[in-house]
Amino acid sequence: MSDAAPYSVRDGIAVISLNNPPVNGLGSVLRPAIMEGIRKAGSDPEAKALVLIGSEKAFSGGADIREFNTPKMSVPPSLPEINEAQDAFGKPMVAAIGGFALGGGLELALGCHYRVALPRSQLGLPEVKLGLLPGSGGTQRLPRVVGAAEAIRMMTTGNPVPAEKALSLGLVDQIVEGDLLEGALAYARKLVADGKGPRRIRDMKVKLEGDPKAFFEQARTEVGKASRGYPAPLEIVACVEAAATKPFDEGRAEERKRFQSLVEGNESKALRHMFFAERQTSKIPDVPEDTPVREIRQAAIIGAGTMGGGIGMSFVNVGIPVTLIEMKQEALDRGLATIRKNYANTVSKGRLKQEEMDKRMALITPALDIAAAKDADIVIEAVFERMDVKQDIFGKLDATAKPGAILASNTSTLDVNEIAAATKRPQDVIGTHFFSPANVMRLLEVVRGAKTAKDVLATTMKLGKRLKKVPVVSGVCDGFIGNRMIEKYGQQSLFLLDEGASPQQVDAAAQKWGLAMGPFTMGDMAGLDIGWEIRKRRYAERPNFVYSRVGDRICEQGRYGQKTGKGWYRYEPGSRKPIPDPEVDEIITQYGNEIGIKPRQISDEEIVERLIYALVNEAAYILEEGIALRASDIDMVYLTGYGFPAYRGGPMFYADTVGLPKVLASIEKFRKGYQGEVWKPAPLLVKLAKEDKRFNG
Repeated sequence: MSDAAPYSVRDGIAVISLNNPPVNGLGSVLRPAIMEGIRKAGSDPEAKALVLIGSEKAFSGGADIREFNTPKMSVPPSLPEINEAQDAFGKPMVAAIGGFALGGGLELALGCHYRVALPRSQLGLPEVKLGLLPGSGGTQRLPRVVGAAEAIRMMTTGNPVPAEKALSLGLVDQIVEGDLLEGALAYARKLVADGKGPRRIRDMKVKLEGDPKAFFEQARTEVGKASRGYPAPLEIVACVEAAATKPFDEGRAEERKRFQSLVEGNESKALRHMFFAERQTSKIPDVPEDTPVREIRQAAIIGAGTMGGGIGMSFVNVGIPVTLIEMKQEALDRGLATIRKNYANTVSKGRLKQEEMDKRMALITPALDIAAAKDADIVIEAVFERMDVKQDIFGKLDATAKPGAILASNTSTLDVNEIAAATKRPQDVIGTHFFSPANVMRLLEVVRGAKTAKDVLATTMKLGKRLKKVPVVSGVCDGFIGNRMIEKYGQQSLFLLDEGASPQQVDAAAQKWGLAMGPFTMGDMAGLDIGWEIRKRRYAERPNFVYSRVGDRICEQGRYGQKTGKGWYRYEPGSRKPIPDPEVDEIITQYGNEIGIKPRQISDEEIVERLIYALVNEAAYILEEGIALRASDIDMVYLTGYGFPAYRGGPMFYADTVGLPKVLASIEKFRKGYQGEVWKPAPLLVKLAKEDKRFNG
């Protein structure tokens, strides 16, 4: 027998033990071993029943997605063929579930005739999170066990259910206390003693309340609203409808057809790309995974404003004590009040217990002197975005912080090397660019200075994960990865206004394409004064900096966005709903007249191409310069920090799906249009387009 699934017989019960750590993925090695075990048990006269078991930590995590779109995916037998062998098996077959049975793992368990589980096990079909649907009978068997409504909920959210709920749904037949194998063997022996034979799920009817036609119409409406551009959830509903209205084999054929279509679709490829890209971000070529890291037991944060407070929450949320430092009592009180209010809101929504809030607040020590940072293992500066202010703080930190403490700046654009030069320990200085709100947003740009020590980088990356962030390494340049790219995106959004588009048309086109919000809504939310400050710095530093001044005109009127009740839109008191404002139209028209531009009709397609390809072109420069380690890192920055739709896979992946020759052709066309000098194509993009290659190899 194979080591991947050793076979044994215990007191008349055959046992197949799945052995493919860490999650018993149903890859090309384990599948044949399971099939061999089922065949052996079927012909073994000593075996009166069969138990299929993984470890107490994992029954099976399902298909090995590394094998998708590779020859290994088709190594026989397939999981459907194993399911057919389970259906044909003439003795009771019990799945013994420990840890989790997810995706194909649960489909394997559903192919068994009975299921037992440890108390804290999780059972689910999360394929939708990779843009897929269960492809081995899950959409047909699950509704026959738990009912159509619950099956649709489980499969369209992808969220697992705990063993106790699975028991109440009939998905599990018994909770096993104590040793999983002994409990499963006892259950199997009782089945044999009671004369219970196989109980095939395929022979059951789907549980459905009310008229099928009305039920599935309502399901499609509800799921369609929630799925926002993702095709898989509605395909799942269609498969469950086939389960309820067609014979099992016809439903299976329907499921297989729809599964195959999704596997080949860009949405699923994008989500799978995102899955692997997130795991790649921590791989740094010259920093081995076994690099020793510094211990982070306590942190200090300088600045209790929006960013400092949010960063502080990120630390105490995972149990790391924080000293929160401000220069004035009023600012410190305001910052603590905001943190308390944020937690209280979460408590009021039932997502946090009061005692947990109290515990987190108790981890924050307020202070009015930078000397309070002397015992911190990491100090994060989160003050105003000005080089002189930051250098002054880092000079003081150099004299205050203990040896070996990591000195980090939350700068979003400034030169980390210049900040480090204000200290005598540049090797301990690093950039940690959190995204607002810092306690919510997953992205953390980790900016590696020229002299940043390898162990400092490794420690910060590990800390990022501990804070439940996605840490992405960036080299030093103005704006790093995300903000350097967003400047080009913002540049095009303003040029579109110069040429005749309105803020609401640009925002609507961007949102319809899938972005969380358009550039003007985003600007109003972030605060237009921030971008204005950066542009003023650019005008002084770069003589040939090309930008429409229409955004400056908006700011000159004191319109800074939501915080002033007026920006690109106006806002009613207490509301964040953007309302088009004729005053803005007047400012745009007046500016257009000044620069002598005759307005033209601009299509939504052109709007989207100019916004997205501006990101892509700048990203190609970033990649070529080595600011980003890999194209997938750039994708992760935009997927986790800028509201880029997951089903598009990030700017670089999206450009790959469009085809780089087509992207380059569009850029060359824009180069002949308004302000075309800003569209100089990146040499890397030109090279890859000519070779018909991709950014993500």
